[in-house]
Amino acid sequence: MKILIDIGHPGHVHLFKNFTWEMQKKGHEILFTCRDKEFEIYLLESYGFKYKSFGKKFKKLAGKLFGLVKFDIQATLAGLAFKPDIFMSHGSMYVAHASFLLRKPHISFEDTFNMEQVKLYSPFTEAILVNDFKAPPLTTDNVIPYKGYHELAYLHPNWFTPNPDIFQILKLENKEPYIIIRFVSWDASHDVGQGGLTLEYKEKIVTTLAKKMKVFISSEGELPKNLKPYQIRIPAEKMHDALAFATLFIGEGATMASECAILGTPSIYVNSLDPLTIKEQESYGLLFDYRNAEGVLEKAVELLNQENLKENFQIKKEKLLSEKIDVTAFTIWFIENYPQSLETVKKDPTYPLRFK
Repeated sequence: MKILIDIGHPGHVHLFKNFTWEMQKKGHEILFTCRDKEFEIYLLESYGFKYKSFGKKFKKLAGKLFGLVKFDIQATLAGLAFKPDIFMSHGSMYVAHASFLLRKPHISFEDTFNMEQVKLYSPFTEAILVNDFKAPPLTTDNVIPYKGYHELAYLHPNWFTPNPDIFQILKLENKEPYIIIRFVSWDASHDVGQGGLTLEYKEKIVTTLAKKMKVFISSEGELPKNLKPYQIRIPAEKMHDALAFATLFIGEGATMASECAILGTPSIYVNSLDPLTIKEQESYGLLFDYRNAEGVLEKAVELLNQENLKENFQIKKEKLLSEKIDVTAFTIWFIENYPQSLETVKKDPTYPLRFK
């Protein structure tokens, strides 16, 4: 089987990486397509995946409209050359349209529910795999719910064991406490009109918490001069090890906040957007959700003053994992058995629970 997977975010590489390695072992051929946006290409190359880049992604509205046409054409041409049996993505409009033109199925994951994008890809998508909690209505009947998160495709214990060598990479003593802070660039389409931390508050958080323990900053955009000394400098593929052993995470990005929740690292999410994944993980007590900066620093200090903080969050993490599935194992079964798998899950919505 030939599968073309379109990537729109570094997290999508992680979403599909274990699936890809396992499918390649079974003799299937995988091609990734992407835009040169953040460090997707670095990850694809570091994992040894075959890929085709469509060039730089556009940031402004006019560019995004032009990009829709440009990337649609490039996705179609890539499909014509590779001749995939199935297209896959995380809500990619480009391969959805290409799959329709080439008369091949498109299987999509969805968890952000950016409805302007959903409306552009869902009519051309045979199956949309979504988390099983309440979601906005989608424009297709082929919505397949499952008990899990995209982050469990790569952070489930079946696929990920944190490597303590990260302390040496970070130039820390073994088990030395540290904090990771994540800033986003706010130029994604779903970020329009949204916000998180002001520059002044970012500086306040960093300087205050740095008095308690080592602070590392992960940032999509360029950091101001006074914050650059805190910038984390590790290979991108080591970030999950860093998140797993961190004492605390504070960030504007939902993906890293969710990853920390799954890893049992106390997580403070600061963003005017309120993703469903974040809300559910908050119900497990693994994450604290803030619309703006008010109260964030106080919560961080409160958590750092708690005894056995990490141990208590590991217990909460185990409860979450006991109720979720191995997303990669489910995906492998679904794709290898498609289209019969689609009918199976439609008839028996509990079928994905077999992949716990």
